[in-house]
Amino acid sequence: MSMAPVEHYENFPVGSLLLPARLRPPVLAIYRFARHADDLADEGDAPPAQRLAALDELDRALCGQAADPPVVAQLRAHLAAHDLPVTPLRALLSAFAQDVGPVRHASWDSVLDYCSRSANPVGELMLRLFGAWNASTRPASDAICTALQVLNFLQDLACDWRRDRLYLPQDELHAAGLDEHDVARAVAAGRADERLARFVAGQAARARALLESGAVLGRQVPWRLSLELRAIVAGGLRIAEQLRAGGHDPIARRPKLGWRDAPALARLWWRTAA
Repeated sequence: MSMAPVEHYENFPVGSLLLPARLRPPVLAIYRFARHADDLADEGDAPPAQRLAALDELDRALCGQAADPPVVAQLRAHLAAHDLPVTPLRALLSAFAQDVGPVRHASWDSVLDYCSRSANPVGELMLRLFGAWNASTRPASDAICTALQVLNFLQDLACDWRRDRLYLPQDELHAAGLDEHDVARAVAAGRADERLARFVAGQAARARALLESGAVLGRQVPWRLSLELRAIVAGGLRIAEQLRAGGHDPIARRPKLGWRDAPALARLWWRTAA
């Protein structure tokens, strides 16, 4: 689940006052692990093989096949105390590894597979911490997490492209008469043309529908988590509104939440309670 106030890695509500105090330490430990792993994939000038080896070493540590680095050692007590599996954390590592090197997604199914490893595990971990992860809550949680990830792809279309990453389904791009060269030209020009903006609008509508379908989760979980979820969903819906207000051109104007969005966020927060 994503929250805009987190500056560096946006899938954890770190420090949120809506979280019970007893859950903030495990959330922070999970955040630090994810931040460290994401930095291994993204930051610095290490060659791809070295990045992949470092991520693999983290994975081996999680599985007990290598010594725990500090970021894993700090997690161990929380994993045990809250009976958290390592599978979601390993899924995050596999997504980060996929980001090493050029990224293309042939289809929407490929995008969904990536989201199932890069975003949905965060929702699982949060629900598990609240004792609310089960067959009834999983579909809505996955819908929210996937929607937020897709919106993040749209927000970061330009900067991702500059890193040789494109998270738009290529078969749908082609069906719309577009390809990655059109994205390259748009980024170089600093604005999306009408066809690309129309395509982004379709992807944003898909993400918004997922968010709205997942909003039911707020009625299935403990009230503190429900408040958190409503804030998260409101933030995603506000990003979708900003995309629309900007002509669905995140290249010319990247959507970003700020204090001026407070009234709109409050409006959307109350709407999610309906």
